Amino acid sequence: MIAALHGTVLEKSEDEAIIEVAGVGYRVAFSVLTLSRLPPAGEPVRVRVRTVVREDAFELYGFLTPVEEAMFALLTSVSHVGPRLAMTVLSGLEVDELVVALERGEVARLTRIHGVGKKTAERLVLELKDKVKVLPRAASSAGARAGARAEGRRADLVSALANLGYRPAQADAAADAALEKLGEVELEALLREALGSLRTAS
Repeated sequence: MIAALHGTVLEKSEDEAIIEVAGVGYRVAFSVLTLSRLPPAGEPVRVRVRTVVREDAFELYGFLTPVEEAMFALLTSVSHVGPRLAMTVLSGLEVDELVVALERGEVARLTRIHGVGKKTAERLVLELKDKVKVLPRAASSAGARAGARAEGRRADLVSALANLGYRPAQADAAADAALEKLGEVELEALLREALGSLRTAS
């Protein structure tokens, strides 16, 4: 099984990247949040990988940190939660935020993630509420984390758009428009809104 890749980012799309290692390109799925933090095409990268083998597919899921990979493993241990849905959840909330939401049983917050229904959110809380306590988290206060998230969300959005090939001015304008329209929602929703406006304008 492939556990890690160290190579060059060949290209990126909205939910995956191709990483070239020794002349071989590996298609790796990432969360929206992690994809926004990958270096641009042509730059070196080292990622952790989970390999999922099915009868009709051989899929790779990538992560930049051990805690994100550990959360992916916990999510996919929940009944009826496959790797794609796990990536959707990781796209909607930072790992620290997700841990807090699960510990507190914040079903409504989880259902705000695109693709997560109430039954799935309740199942995640039921099966992971205690298990996530073993995951390492930042020691910063909730208030400090909230402030950093608000400041960093726009930066992550601009970075994601730039990494998808949009010019800085386009990325800045689209990010501001998406934030003004949707407010402080999850990055995945902001990215969809920004991409929609950019495609409409082109």
